[in-house]
Amino acid sequence: MSEIDVAIVGAGPYGLAAASHVGRLGLSIAVMGEPMCFWQHCMPAGMLLRSPNVASDIADPDNSFGLAAYGAARGEPVPSPLPIDRFIDYGLWVQRQVAPVVDSRPVVRIDHHRGRFRLTLADGEAITAAQVVIAAGIAPFASRPREFDQLPPELASHSSDHSDLSVLAGRTVAVVGAGQSALESAALLREAGCEIEVLARAPGVFFLRRQPWLHQLGPLTRLMFAPAEVGPVGLSRLVALPGWYRRLPRVLQDRFAVRSLRPAGAAWLIPRLREVPITSGVVVTEAKRMDGTVRLTLSDGSERYVDHVLLATGFRVDIGRYAFLPEDLLRAVNRVDGYPRLSHGFESTLPGLYFLGAPAAWSFGPLMRFVAGTAWAAQALARGVERRARLHR
Repeated sequence: MSEIDVAIVGAGPYGLAAASHVGRLGLSIAVMGEPMCFWQHCMPAGMLLRSPNVASDIADPDNSFGLAAYGAARGEPVPSPLPIDRFIDYGLWVQRQVAPVVDSRPVVRIDHHRGRFRLTLADGEAITAAQVVIAAGIAPFASRPREFDQLPPELASHSSDHSDLSVLAGRTVAVVGAGQSALESAALLREAGCEIEVLARAPGVFFLRRQPWLHQLGPLTRLMFAPAEVGPVGLSRLVALPGWYRRLPRVLQDRFAVRSLRPAGAAWLIPRLREVPITSGVVVTEAKRMDGTVRLTLSDGSERYVDHVLLATGFRVDIGRYAFLPEDLLRAVNRVDGYPRLSHGFESTLPGLYFLGAPAAWSFGPLMRFVAGTAWAAQALARGVERRARLHR
């Protein structure tokens, strides 16, 4: 059985940022998981990133492996908005720089005993580690409304089930949702020859950067918006400071999180959606299988008959849905609505166990749901890991 200081479970943006920072501490580390797995298998071909390029760098201590460095290494400019295939290639390039050796075998169970962790891999081999960083992404958190529970996958699927939406080409599809995933999926499906309708709970569809002049005011724009552009004018700056954000009264944190994460699409989607009908202010109250099609009953009393329903209904964090975390370990982790309570160093109430990415959003705010959060998170994590390592030397 191998013994290491730190195991990092996950090799996406947060896992790679963690590896680049923790790797500087002189500790033995192992990065576990398929690199950029979620981005390769749970996002559709042809997708463009909503976040600006300046907010899509995977952090490293020397700021040497951002998108600009990647473009220079390839000898070509990085387009904006950034296509998903280019972002995946960028992530794999970062992985080769910061974690050239990655163990892609799935972690199937993590146990804790006498201050150490035992990670069991899919082939039965086990690794022990003094500290474990969970950066395993959001795939297990896909939110599927219960109205669709009785429909098989060929009739209803979550947007994260697809890496290629062309499998639905030529069908009549209802897209449920009002955020970037819903709106961009609708555009991609329409371009693939599908008959599309977007069904949105929200009273209307909101688009970002509808007033581009606000982003062309130089220093004034920088005062109003942080580079990540997570949140509205002004609030964007506070969200970009997770250390301060977590000091706010809980009621304000919750209120600002809702405002910062409201469903929205990028303004560049607007021309691609001109021929896509969007029905807002409705919810699906019943979804019933009807001879190979689906009958949807809406809250306004109307009905729709479609070949497929695409649920672009987001993700609901619940670390209990990580299959590799057994219940006896989870009992040692203080949780709020599925989120772990984390210290300043992203450590949970189980000493030596850390969480990065979306599971850290309750403790550190909405920035943790975006790649832009890797810079602040990885630095704070490294300080926490180093502090605990010193305590046990």
